[in-house]
Amino acid sequence: MQLRMPTPAQLAAVYNADLVPSFPAAELKPLRAIQEMWREGWYHPWCLFDGDDIAGECFLWLGRPGWMLLDYLCVSPRRRNSGTGALLLSKMLETERESVILAESEAPCHAPDPALARRRLGFYARNAARAAGYDTEMFGAHYKTLYWAERELSDGELMEQHRFIYQNRFSPEKYARYVHIPRDPAAPPAAQVPWDE
Repeated sequence: MQLRMPTPAQLAAVYNADLVPSFPAAELKPLRAIQEMWREGWYHPWCLFDGDDIAGECFLWLGRPGWMLLDYLCVSPRRRNSGTGALLLSKMLETERESVILAESEAPCHAPDPALARRRLGFYARNAARAAGYDTEMFGAHYKTLYWAERELSDGELMEQHRFIYQNRFSPEKYARYVHIPRDPAAPPAAQVPWDE
C-alpha cells in the first residue's frame, strides 16, 4: 500500500464515504474548509492507496514549519480491525518524519462512548504516541493531547505550537470562544457545537 495525496474528486469521495459517518459534527470540518486549507498550503490530506482503492485517510493540519496536527485518522469501514490503522499511521510518521505531530483524542471521562475513547488512546499509545501534560477543548469536545517527536518536549513548547495552528486559522473571537489550550481541568463539560468555519 502507498501513502499519497488524492485528487480533488477522491478527497470529496472519501470525505463523504468515510469521514462523515465516522466523526460527530463537533469534530468534522466542512469539506470546503479542508479544500481551501489544502489549496492554501496548510493541509496534507494523505490517503492510503491499495491500488486504486483508498483504504484510509490521515489528514494533517499544518502549523509553523516542522509542526502539524493530526486532524483526522480514518480507516475505510470495510478495512477496519485488520491492522490498516497502524499501517496508515506508520506510513504517515515515516513520510512526515521531520515534523512534530500533535494529536487530539477524545477524553474518556466526557466521551459519549468512554470505552471507544479508551481504545483510541490505547491504539495511539501502542503506536508510539507520547502523552502531553495538558488537555484541550475544541467546540465543546474534551481531548487528551498526544504527540510524536524524536524527543520529549515541554508542555510550554507544545502548547505554543498547538495554539498557533488554531490562531492561524480562526478569528480572535472564534478562537477565544471555542478553543481552550489548555483546558481548565476543573471546568465542567461544555455544550458541543458544530465545527462551523
